[in-house]
Amino acid sequence: MTLASVSRYDSNRLSKRGGNAVVIGAGMAGLFVARVLADTFDSVTVIDRDSLVDEPIARRGVPQGQQPHALLEAGKVTLEDFFPGFGDDIVSSGGVVVDFASDVNFYTEGDFLADGPTRKETFSATRPLFERLVRRRVSDFDRVSIRSNCQFTDYLSNADATTVEGVVFRKDGEEKELPADLVVDATGRTSRTPAWLAEHGYTPPEVEEAHIDLAYSTAFIERPPDDLRTFLVPPSAPRTRGGMAAPVEGDRWIVNMNGVHGDTPPTEFADFSAFAESLPTPEVKRLLDTHPPVSETVERYPFPSNRRHRYEALDRFPDGLLVVGDAIASYNPVYAQGMSVAALEAVLLHQTLATDGREDLALRFFERAGPVIDVAWMLAVGSDFGFPQTTGSKPRGTAVMGRYLSRLTRKAHADSTLSDAFSRVLMMEDPPTSLFRPRIVWRVLKPTG
Repeated sequence: MTLASVSRYDSNRLSKRGGNAVVIGAGMAGLFVARVLADTFDSVTVIDRDSLVDEPIARRGVPQGQQPHALLEAGKVTLEDFFPGFGDDIVSSGGVVVDFASDVNFYTEGDFLADGPTRKETFSATRPLFERLVRRRVSDFDRVSIRSNCQFTDYLSNADATTVEGVVFRKDGEEKELPADLVVDATGRTSRTPAWLAEHGYTPPEVEEAHIDLAYSTAFIERPPDDLRTFLVPPSAPRTRGGMAAPVEGDRWIVNMNGVHGDTPPTEFADFSAFAESLPTPEVKRLLDTHPPVSETVERYPFPSNRRHRYEALDRFPDGLLVVGDAIASYNPVYAQGMSVAALEAVLLHQTLATDGREDLALRFFERAGPVIDVAWMLAVGSDFGFPQTTGSKPRGTAVMGRYLSRLTRKAHADSTLSDAFSRVLMMEDPPTSLFRPRIVWRVLKPTG
């Protein structure tokens, strides 16, 4: 399930309002959920352990925040639905409008993909800027309050733990309780919900992982204001190294070196150029050699594995509790799916509430969200299993799909139709099945020459 098959957000679908909701975590997933809950709850309180200042700065609770992030087409369209004029907010704050069809140079299978046939605008900015703007928009709702420096410690529940009734958190050394009719866990990979379920007599969700041992190193360099070139060179078996550069606010490129399965990128900027020289195309190295750094440090982020909690397979779950975002599934960040998946999940939560209200909300939501997660999981994990070193839960059909995509992308070096079709899948605009439409299959399988 992708943007093409998810009904667009419509605030008018929810007219009945009442009760209080608490969202744990003021990251992107938590903020998106707070936005849709504001349509049906009298109050929505978002708590976060960090100090949330109105500046585009990375924060401790989002360790990946200083690494590259992208707003795919699915996320871009959904955020504009949530917050009309959001694209203008990005641009007025310094973000960059990039044409994915011509500015973005995606290297795979020995060459760059052909330019797409039509302009496809997307926004390029840092994660702290995206988050600051979303947080501002969410804070504009009278029914939403965001509390910083609140460390979540436990759920409140009734005697037999069949219903979660609020949260316990610590602020300024004092433990406090906050009652709620709905609590949403948007705490990411550190989610405590599986352990809480096990401690209270529930079967926790099965966990699937694909171990890739990814490491990221990121720095910023100067960029001429009109230079919007973007280079994406992801690792591709047997090559364990990758790199990228993308224009962001402040007339900068964010430059990232990455490696999988123990191929660790440098942690000093002086070593970036040598690492980039080992990439199969010289463009990223040229940027590094001809544009000075503007960041004082190189930020490193390890990502050991893709991880998915199979909440959709549960048949018993406490009322009043929900899990979203990376707390359900997190994916190899090379594919930049996280923010867009979280946005689609928020739309699906809105639709779940609009369809049958709050009864059995969690199980109904998990079932709806499953197909969106399936697509992101297949794209990320399927690619990662191109490396024989990758271990864990391998999706069915990965090898066949990999061979087909390999042929498709090789043909897409010179075929703008195939390049566009592949890009639409990467952007979570169309489902992977769209690559098997007859006109696409014919272009992929027809003899060359």
